[in-house]
Amino acid sequence: MTPVIPAVLPGQAASPPAGTAAATTAATVAPWPLEREPGRPGLWLYAAAVGLLVLAAAAAAVSFSAQYRLVYAARRLPAVAGLEAAIPDAAALVFACLGVALALHGRRAVRARALNVASAGASVFMNVIAAAPGWRDLAVWAMPPAAYALASDTLIGVIRAWVLARQHPAGTLAGEVTILAVLGGVLLWLLRLTLAPASTMSGFRAWVLEECPVAPGRRATRPITARTRGRSRAVGAASAAGPGAPSGDPSLLRPRVPRGGTKTARFLALVTEQHGPLGALPLGSVGRISAQVAPQAGLNTGSARAALRRAVLTAQNGSQS
Repeated sequence: MTPVIPAVLPGQAASPPAGTAAATTAATVAPWPLEREPGRPGLWLYAAAVGLLVLAAAAAAVSFSAQYRLVYAARRLPAVAGLEAAIPDAAALVFACLGVALALHGRRAVRARALNVASAGASVFMNVIAAAPGWRDLAVWAMPPAAYALASDTLIGVIRAWVLARQHPAGTLAGEVTILAVLGGVLLWLLRLTLAPASTMSGFRAWVLEECPVAPGRRATRPITARTRGRSRAVGAASAAGPGAPSGDPSLLRPRVPRGGTKTARFLALVTEQHGPLGALPLGSVGRISAQVAPQAGLNTGSARAALRRAVLTAQNGSQS
């Protein structure tokens, strides 16, 4: 009898044959061994994670005394002061771990990263107000939690970029947003606010009104203007043309507003562009159309109604004769 040699060791699952659907699924789901990756970046990420834990412990240890003295001066209870002094650093570590967990799935982890930085910022704030006056004491007390915040957020961003690079080896990945990039954007905005305060505040006001809801879950109802009406026409034309028709034509999304001439001429040109020939307009709709289009031309509604009625009657009498 010929001895039978098992293909796999006891307790080890047999690998599916090459070329089968199971083999493809296993190759997609199974993690890549670190030994097969060039340069072994996973080992460096493990080392960075261990270093972050050491940095978090060191930052918590050196900032705990300042936070303890600050809370004890207000509470006068040693146990309560000790617990409350440890809350910011413990919360920062918890949020950093949640951010790493989300980054391992390729998620941005915006909320976890923001809360991590906010917790570290609370620790920095408590250390700053507990420090003695002077730049030297301020730097000594504020440096540890600030260094932890930068290191933890950078590690989360690098882990997400590494995971996305493994999932899409040939794809182009967007740049990762970091704390330094956000701070740079804020400083640039403050510089623009200093150089051009009027336009900067006007743009900031428009952004807030557009992004912020007027009530929880409710957005402001935009008035019917030439731009919104043109956008709805573009959407209707694209849906009527079919799914393959282009929908990004700027001439459809932004209708042309006639310039030059009097306000009445611009008003009549807008009415013709948005509602068709003047001779085809019913007299009963003159008031409604005037109320809609007159503000776009900067014309008084009463003057617009009289001008439109006169133009419609002239067009209709000319077509009948």
